[in-house]
Amino acid sequence: MSYPYDGVDLRKHPEAYRIGRGEQGVFHAEPYKSELLPLWRFKDVEAAAESADAIYGRFLGYKDEGDFVGMDVARKYLQMGYTRSRRYAKYRGGNKSRPLEKPDPIKSRAAEIFYEKWREAAGDEEYLELKEEHWRRNR
Repeated sequence: MSYPYDGVDLRKHPEAYRIGRGEQGVFHAEPYKSELLPLWRFKDVEAAAESADAIYGRFLGYKDEGDFVGMDVARKYLQMGYTRSRRYAKYRGGNKSRPLEKPDPIKSRAAEIFYEKWREAAGDEEYLELKEEHWRRNR
């Protein structure tokens, strides 16, 4: 799938950004991808906690700047931390064809950490207002 903002600096051209569903477009949203991807880790509980805090910190920084696109991409990285951690908790090597008998407790806790920060970001009132405004202006 190609994105209408491939190769576009979304900080300079936020109107090109399409919100999409779930985690869509997270690896195409520059310069945010370059800022957030290095922070994204879920190997264990400590890595997940540091990662979720760092990404949520960037979410708040984007919020201070009134940067909805940055906020939304950070929210997507938190969501993706949750979904990937859950996948690795349930499946050997994250491979859906290799289910584990019991979920890995470390990966499950990592998923919970990301889930808490993701829901906090997704429910932020200013984020929701900016999301609605962005959607109205750019549909």
